[in-house]
Amino acid sequence: MMMSRKLMLLSAVAFGGIVALSPGAQAREGQDAPATTATTADSRARDLLSHMTLQDKLSMVFTIDGGGTMGNAPIPPGGLGSAAYLKTPAGLPPLQISDAGLGLRNPSHVRPHGQAVGLPSGLATASTWDPDMARQGGAMIGGEAWRQGFNVLLAGGADLTRDPRGGRNFEYAGEDPLLTGRVVGATIAGIQSQHVISTLKHFAMNDLETSRMTMSADIDTEAMRESDLLGFEIAMEVGHPGSVMCSYNRVNDIYACENPYLLTKVLKQDWKYPGFVMSDWGATHSSARSALAGLDQESSGDDADARPFFREILARDVKEGRVPTSRVDDMAQRIVRSMYDVGLVDHPPVMQPLDVVTDTLTAQRDEEEGAVLLKNSGNLLPLSPTAHVAVIGGHADVGVISGGGSSQVDPIGAPAIGVVKGPGKKDWPGDPVYFPSSPYRMMQAEAPSARLTYTSGADIARAADAARRADVAVVFVTQFSYEGMDTANAMTLDGNQDALVAAVARANPRTVVVMETGNPVMMPWLDNVGAVMEAWYPGSGGGAAIARLLYGKVAPSGRLPMTFPASPVQLAHPDIAGVTANSVFEMQFHTDQELVYDEGSEVGYRWFDHTHATPLFAFGHGLTYTTFAHDGLRVAHHGDDVVATFTVRNTGTRVGVDVPQLYVRLPDGGGRRLAGWQRVTLAPGESRELSVVLEPRVLAHFDEKHDRWNMPSGEYRIWLGSSAVDESQQVTFHLAGRNMAP
Repeated sequence: MMMSRKLMLLSAVAFGGIVALSPGAQAREGQDAPATTATTADSRARDLLSHMTLQDKLSMVFTIDGGGTMGNAPIPPGGLGSAAYLKTPAGLPPLQISDAGLGLRNPSHVRPHGQAVGLPSGLATASTWDPDMARQGGAMIGGEAWRQGFNVLLAGGADLTRDPRGGRNFEYAGEDPLLTGRVVGATIAGIQSQHVISTLKHFAMNDLETSRMTMSADIDTEAMRESDLLGFEIAMEVGHPGSVMCSYNRVNDIYACENPYLLTKVLKQDWKYPGFVMSDWGATHSSARSALAGLDQESSGDDADARPFFREILARDVKEGRVPTSRVDDMAQRIVRSMYDVGLVDHPPVMQPLDVVTDTLTAQRDEEEGAVLLKNSGNLLPLSPTAHVAVIGGHADVGVISGGGSSQVDPIGAPAIGVVKGPGKKDWPGDPVYFPSSPYRMMQAEAPSARLTYTSGADIARAADAARRADVAVVFVTQFSYEGMDTANAMTLDGNQDALVAAVARANPRTVVVMETGNPVMMPWLDNVGAVMEAWYPGSGGGAAIARLLYGKVAPSGRLPMTFPASPVQLAHPDIAGVTANSVFEMQFHTDQELVYDEGSEVGYRWFDHTHATPLFAFGHGLTYTTFAHDGLRVAHHGDDVVATFTVRNTGTRVGVDVPQLYVRLPDGGGRRLAGWQRVTLAPGESRELSVVLEPRVLAHFDEKHDRWNMPSGEYRIWLGSSAVDESQQVTFHLAGRNMAP
């Protein structure tokens, strides 16, 4: 029976998904542009601070536990109950600080159930290769925060994927600094369009969870500037974050939150960053040393740190001359300046209901753009709307999995534990949470004439029998990743899911595997299945998005933001020392080891190119339901810009999105580097000429001695293709070389 449009929408909400009602639907943007220019924000902050006492200024640099879900602290007077709270002086609005990596992490005492709309994982957003989509997602998060009284969000994760087993990779944007910088920067810009300060985190080299509280990430500073720090630099230029959060780990043996090279030399001097640096929760280790290094605000220092360093201890250090009052002036200036810059003072939050339908549509579109079709033999996808489909596993009958930790969003329409009751694990972060957005139910809504059955997969023989009786089997598999714990070295799916997929594929080779994972996994069954789609953690609109992708209502357009290795042996560091720890606490404090990143700037696909290793799936890879051809690549100078021009043609039979990518190898060798890309939608037979300005810092090396970027003279090889291993179009181009500012 066909469903009316109204009934379809109501059903989608009931199932936890939202169907797209019209192609013109757009995400809500900010109510107003930021209230002041940067110059005005500086002058307003200076004027206000000129009337503040030293004690007033010191009160700005220490936030207290907000009484949120992370601990047992009571809600402070005036607080909403979240990550941290600051009662500000001089009539400024208090800072209400919330976790919000993928959506507002509301505690239950803010409003009934403390729920919010959750975006797909950061890797899904990065897979869109679409800064506009990232900005819409950021605006959604910022808007929900503003409507619930929050004005500082701990969002904007830009740590590179140096290891595809990192427990928090799902929060971030992959392994490339250019892609990371543009996507994360756009997310930050979207958040701050809602008059909410966003952070840029975790600065820097917080690329693993193992021993994250004590380990030292050791790396040559020039290599760091060309990889991890370049991602942060570009994100800062795009997003202009009000705050930067320094990380737990040490960098070249010095804790990040008391590291003058990172916080003062790079951030505030070279990048001329005008905002403030806050510490991660528990990352402050000193008073004078941290303040003089460039830390401006201690986060939740009454609860998270060994001592409240920036309260009485910092006041004593100032009084006794160990920290000059001018440094306190600077700390306070930066905080107040950021408040004015995003319009936080002039546009205080107004408590009001969330626009759940619009916000869920934003999350759904993000997943539709970000899911990556890895394999599609014989055009098994899209599914026929009349086929008999056996849906198996992954709790697809009730919802989609999410990543755990401080980015966890409490789902709308379900208790905080989600719609799948686990064993009640008490250790951080508890059981996996499933959003009530059922792919199976939304598949039923998308194909009402089809015969669909669901089998849990717990009984492998029964699942194989269901697959044997069907035209197509769609197996959902999951892998739970979370803050505080890296994935085991073997990179396998949880439980017996590999055996499940293998058995189903033997019973029916027309098997589609939908992966809901936070990282790449090994796929021993890959050659025996017909199609594989990486859905990542799909978010609040995930069920509807997956159903629409499977049935071709929208075509997949995601491209991988990280390399899928064929084996952990291919990685720069094949095993993670200490990853076998028995608990999150043991994992984080496992050892004070030094992890030497001797691969330098050759991160991810650059390492694979450097070592001539063949991945399972390459960075940038992604299929769709049509085909494209690229030709006519040429490169030219336009002033200081290096511009690549080429033609893209849709050679298939339906509308689709292509993401042609440009890679470069410098004259002195090294791995190839992503220098630019373009996302384009073309009708069948349509062609378009595109021009892309190549990122100049990708064409250069950082010269630490002279504190600048140097573009070497010589022959550059430039590739145009559909992934980091596509060599179908390439040219060489001579550059005379030049020196650039830092």
